[in-house]
Amino acid sequence: MNNFTYLQATQAKEATAAVRDSKDAAFIAGGTTLLDLMKLNVENYGQLVDINTLAFKGIEQTADGLRIGALERMSDVGEHPLVVQNYPVVSQSLLLAASPQLRNMASIGGNLLQRTRCGYFRDTAFPCNKRVPGSGCPAQDGENRGLAILGTSKSCIATFPGDLAVALVALDAVLLLENAKGKQRRVPLVDFHLLPGNTPQKETVLEPGELIVSVTIPAAAHARKSTYLKVRDRTSYAYALASVAVGIDVQDGTIRSARVALGGVGTKPWRSVAAEKILTGAPATEATFRAAAAAAVRDAQPREQNRFKVELAQNTLVRALTELTTA
Repeated sequence: MNNFTYLQATQAKEATAAVRDSKDAAFIAGGTTLLDLMKLNVENYGQLVDINTLAFKGIEQTADGLRIGALERMSDVGEHPLVVQNYPVVSQSLLLAASPQLRNMASIGGNLLQRTRCGYFRDTAFPCNKRVPGSGCPAQDGENRGLAILGTSKSCIATFPGDLAVALVALDAVLLLENAKGKQRRVPLVDFHLLPGNTPQKETVLEPGELIVSVTIPAAAHARKSTYLKVRDRTSYAYALASVAVGIDVQDGTIRSARVALGGVGTKPWRSVAAEKILTGAPATEATFRAAAAAAVRDAQPREQNRFKVELAQNTLVRALTELTTA
């Protein structure tokens, strides 16, 4: 790890200006991903700007929905009564992520910005277009069992590793961002993460120095009836091979509204509008669920080692929908 200086910001403008004006500076909150990558020399910064004292906290019900400050910790949000009761998919996604120690440290904003676990990205002995643009992507024909099958490109097939973002994308969550001039803007989370295309190094729509202030989740019947199902190699501290976030509102056997997102299979949190269209207005039956699951992976482009994810993702979605509608 290289030497770096440390600045504890007391105001948002101080923090955002420090990072905007220097390509060698980065924000730090929980630091659970950033410090790992700095120790591996995957990321190197001359200055870290600590934002933990900023007023980006609080979990409260508002007229627009549930507002969660970006500096709230994963464990606090996952166990909060408002989240558990009204947004179970969000609570479950948080409590199935990482380890208890990491959840106690990691912030909500940092979790949404966590970087891929692709081994080629994290090992500087290998080329990687995300780490060094134009250097190549050995994962295309190399070790790709855990990598993406949706949203891939010739430049990158790395999987977005998070759980929370998958649940929030399904529930139409909206981020509040703030730049160094104090100007704020709202961005739907589904538009926040970018597909790799030819520029995999650009992962989000954040501008230099811009911070995540909060996330708001609209209230809805399908949010109260929701679940997160995660399939992984072991039941503790492992990333998803496939996961689904599902919210559904069923009246008299007919699906009035549905929300579906997939994790562990996409280069970004993967909202499946195609699956939602099949579910909405249809009877809540296994046949409907299987048709929706097929639609969700219709555009999959698996590699040699991760072809199993096509079937795994479908079965995971069918199981989640079945358990949710029969509970």
